[in-house]
Amino acid sequence: MAKYIYPAIFTPEENGKFSINFPDIDGCYTCGDDLADGIEMAQDALALMLTHLEDEKKEIPAASPINDIIVSNDEFTNYISCDTTMYRRLMNSTAVKKTLSIPSWLNDSAVAAGLNFSQVLQDALKEKLSLG
Repeated sequence: MAKYIYPAIFTPEENGKFSINFPDIDGCYTCGDDLADGIEMAQDALALMLTHLEDEKKEIPAASPINDIIVSNDEFTNYISCDTTMYRRLMNSTAVKKTLSIPSWLNDSAVAAGLNFSQVLQDALKEKLSLG
């Protein structure tokens, strides 16, 4: 799990849309409704493919230098980055049951205040771990 950066080829389509492919990663294609959407979709597609390769313990291909990528006149290249650790966090929202103990008086006060114990614990853990 790591941070990666790969060149992507952006091909303009009709109505301002883009097709995007990563020449270094077989089968990694996406598209976007405009350039901003295309970049966002490219980041997602790249993270998905690299996460899959990591999970399958397959070799992660080396990224080509962007200047080595040959494109046609209407195409352009752009670097796309992703963080597979962050991607896993975003995609894995499976709840995990935890058993914990707190003083009875604290439980009573929290229940009286209508606090959601799971949410309070999640918020506190994120703050403690600086996960924002």
